[in-house]
Amino acid sequence: MQAPDPATTVHVGRDGWLFLIGGTNSVLIQYRRLSWHFLRIWAWARLIRQRSARAQVLGIRCVQTIVPEKLSIYDDRTDGLRYDPARSPARRLARRLMGLAGFVDLVAPLRAARDDAELYRRTDTHWSYEGCHVAYRALMRACGAVPLADVGSRPRFTTEGVWDLGEKLSDPPLETVTHWTLDRNAVRAWASPRVEAYEAAGRISELHVGAHVIYRNASPDADPRTVMLFGDSCAQFTRTLLTGFLAESFAELHFIWSSSIDWTHVARVRPDILMFEMAERFMVRIPVDDFDVETADRVPADLLTSQKAAAAE
Repeated sequence: MQAPDPATTVHVGRDGWLFLIGGTNSVLIQYRRLSWHFLRIWAWARLIRQRSARAQVLGIRCVQTIVPEKLSIYDDRTDGLRYDPARSPARRLARRLMGLAGFVDLVAPLRAARDDAELYRRTDTHWSYEGCHVAYRALMRACGAVPLADVGSRPRFTTEGVWDLGEKLSDPPLETVTHWTLDRNAVRAWASPRVEAYEAAGRISELHVGAHVIYRNASPDADPRTVMLFGDSCAQFTRTLLTGFLAESFAELHFIWSSSIDWTHVARVRPDILMFEMAERFMVRIPVDDFDVETADRVPADLLTSQKAAAAE
């Protein structure tokens, strides 16, 4: 199979800023005025409302959000790329859901803060800790919770590397990024057999959908409630990014990597807050909420075979 042309996948903007415009989710096309885009936004709005109503029946507070693409926030750094940021799927969804309790629009606060700090990595699709912090504060307000007062002053360290957009170019640029050391009080209390198997095999970087972990926080300053977060790489299953912020804020945090919700599992655990987070580019597909946590927790066949072989040695 021929490799995708980097020019149709990554746009090189000003001052080293890279933007995902293609890929399997055809990102830039999502900003066009097409009839099926209206139907997709309508379907997303219906799903968000259905989830909110279903959680309410269970007595659970529901908080949902879409993490904007860099195109939706930093259009001023794209260097002439022709598209309309106002056509952002996340922006259109927020307008349709205006007034719905528990839906958090992140486009507005991130655009308002875009000149105060770099909210995304320049050569990566993911937000920076600064950008995640803006989102975290908005989500905490929606949860009726108080954000950590000291998190912005916790230790930091930097790493230099080639990140996910940079590695698509013929001459991959290096970028130095700043990480916040979030973990202080929260500890990982449980990880699924799948997570543990990937860790034991040294393949944890390959694990995405299906990752399932639980963090507990015994600090007297932690909000006493339990949060269940269905999310993706903008949250992560390690104590980084959104998962790290939330684990340090609440007594218990369950993270499940999935855009689809397992309502049987939600009803069994009965968290105080059900949270959903997903990157904007994945809005091309409408989840059907048929995720099965118990199936996802199992060790994959290839790792199970490796475990058995290691045990037999």
